Amino acid sequence: MPDVLLLLAQIAGILVVARLVGRIIGLFGQPQVVGEMLAGILLGPSLLGWVAPDVWLALFPPASLGFLSALSQIGLVFFMFLVGLELDPRQLRGRGHTALLTSHASIIAPFLLGALLALLLYPRLSDDSVEFTAFALFMGAAMSVTAFPVLARMLAERGLLKTRLGAVAIACAAVDDVSAWCLLAAVAVVARAGEAAVPLPMMFGGVLLYAAVMLTAVRWGLARLQRVVERRGELSQDAVAFVVFFILASALVTERLGIHAVFGAFLAGAVMPRDEKITGALLERFHDLMVILFLPLFFAFTGLRTSVQLISGDLWAWCAVVILVAVAGKMGGSAIAARASGLSWREGWALGTLMNTRGLMELVILNVGLDLGVISPALFAMMVLMALATTLMTTPLLERIYPAAAIRD
Repeated sequence: MPDVLLLLAQIAGILVVARLVGRIIGLFGQPQVVGEMLAGILLGPSLLGWVAPDVWLALFPPASLGFLSALSQIGLVFFMFLVGLELDPRQLRGRGHTALLTSHASIIAPFLLGALLALLLYPRLSDDSVEFTAFALFMGAAMSVTAFPVLARMLAERGLLKTRLGAVAIACAAVDDVSAWCLLAAVAVVARAGEAAVPLPMMFGGVLLYAAVMLTAVRWGLARLQRVVERRGELSQDAVAFVVFFILASALVTERLGIHAVFGAFLAGAVMPRDEKITGALLERFHDLMVILFLPLFFAFTGLRTSVQLISGDLWAWCAVVILVAVAGKMGGSAIAARASGLSWREGWALGTLMNTRGLMELVILNVGLDLGVISPALFAMMVLMALATTLMTTPLLERIYPAAAIRD
């Protein structure tokens, strides 16, 4: 089959399966994104490649995956821009002691547990080609992340967005994601130090300098875009074209600096003017295309890289340990900190459940880790299952801990 026809067949098949599984799992109260995550795994070697290997190889031959990878990476870059765009620093204001204490605990507890777990996993699932420092930092960062976009949609669907619990959850998730991406940037620099043409201190210096320029001079320059939009009353196609160029340029710079392109895209979104006309127009232009087309492609590509068959023997026990550590660190740390800061135990455990939602953001981090060579394919598969398990448990646990009758302003 010609390359173009095969790619079109792959995209069509992925979209159909993603929407179908999303609808089915929605009948059980799960969000669409969980079904799309599951669909990606079902299309990979873990199921389709296992039960119908001939069909799987015909639809996803290894030589064709480069095209699918490129499309998923482009979609991922623009999705990370939207994540940065939706992270509004104003959400952190007025949350007081509760948000401050809980956000720190929800980062520190899972990070420390992840780093301790790295001591046990490194000799079993890694080797000397990977720096232990990078491996431990990655495990800590992967355990610390929260799926900010998924969490925000869950809160909105349950009418919790304007409650004290919802406000604290949004603030904590914003802090957690920024912290996790900073940690992952450090992992990328350490992991690529050996193959880089410049010394490690210069790589760190370049990244810090770029972040400083983006947060000061570039942010100041983007204020002109805001004035143009205010004067015209709308975001023109020329302005959208400029934003697209800005996203790609920022992603290119961070990739060239030795870290992943997604960091540049995320930072590009974070420095955009917080004007409702700009953010609203950009979300409207990009959101549907991301959700309907590019994210299912990313989930499918992740699923094609996930082989559950690599988890065998005692590795299943270690997979269970990974899930338990992830839940204990994120949910337990957040709940205890929330209770200590004045929330009730019910609100504390509900907050911990929400913070334990890893979803898409975890898959992004895992793919970056696999691309960098920090984690092995077997550990990648185990961590993907952890991301799926922690996301699946959120809705039923939240309904049990904090049912609709308990919602109050």
